[in-house]
Amino acid sequence: MVLYEKLCDLLGAEQVLKDEPMSRHTTFRVGGPSDYFVVPRSTGEIRDTIAICRQEGVPYYILGNGSNLLVGDKGYRGVVIQIYKNLNQIRTEGNLIYAQAGALLSKVAAEALEHSLKGLEFASGIPGTLGGAIMMNAGAYGGEMKQVIERAVVLTQDGEIKTLSLEELELGYRTSIIARENYVVLEAVIRLEKGEAEEIRSYMEELKNKRVTKQPLEYPSAGSTFKRPEGFFAGKLIEDAGLRGFQVGNAQVSEKHCGFVINKGGATAAEIVSLMEQVADKVEANAGVRLEPEVKRIGEF
Repeated sequence: MVLYEKLCDLLGAEQVLKDEPMSRHTTFRVGGPSDYFVVPRSTGEIRDTIAICRQEGVPYYILGNGSNLLVGDKGYRGVVIQIYKNLNQIRTEGNLIYAQAGALLSKVAAEALEHSLKGLEFASGIPGTLGGAIMMNAGAYGGEMKQVIERAVVLTQDGEIKTLSLEELELGYRTSIIARENYVVLEAVIRLEKGEAEEIRSYMEELKNKRVTKQPLEYPSAGSTFKRPEGFFAGKLIEDAGLRGFQVGNAQVSEKHCGFVINKGGATAAEIVSLMEQVADKVEANAGVRLEPEVKRIGEF
């Protein structure tokens, strides 16, 4: 109870939930309870929450919108720290957008449109937060975060706040120094170019139509389930292995887009993991290429 009392003293009891079902906080809509689920309201509270976890020797996980995450059915033994609801401020100065890590990427893209700034259209349909997008160098339709990030403010494991330039962020395909060093993104500056609002809006609409027609947005999922192997497309490899519509329990390879694993309703994390492993095995047997998950897993399965 020492941990719970310390968290309540810091954040207030209303910001500390016990045994919170993670199915409420992931786009897959699966996952057992987290021992503690906390919602800090400031950078200082994030830093102090992590310090408490480290003092108590308790694991912690930084959560954004839960859009690229699979939590085990038995839940997470530790503290989930959600940076989303409270740390989502966005402002624009000239061709620079300043945003906190909890801001939804779609909201940042909408801000860019409002100020006739181009270059972030690709991100308008990505469901995650800015912090998560920088950590994994999120991308879509030929664009990725490393094309637009100017710098980011991060919190190190030792509680130090540092500003990292684009070069220092080491953004690669679905990776960054943030992921490797377990940093926490606090805020970032995005540099865009002046454009024509109508052209920007038109391109966003075009990309939206592509997503609606080609992706299974009507079902819970975590987006693209596997990383793109060099020289291949994961969805094409899965389709070529005859796995369109392949199902384990209520988890299914989408019939609309084979790169997506979907929750048809009531799927468990165990079913999703089993399906992913069987897909990887069958693709490897068929094409000699091993698919790697893009979705992050935490908790007990």
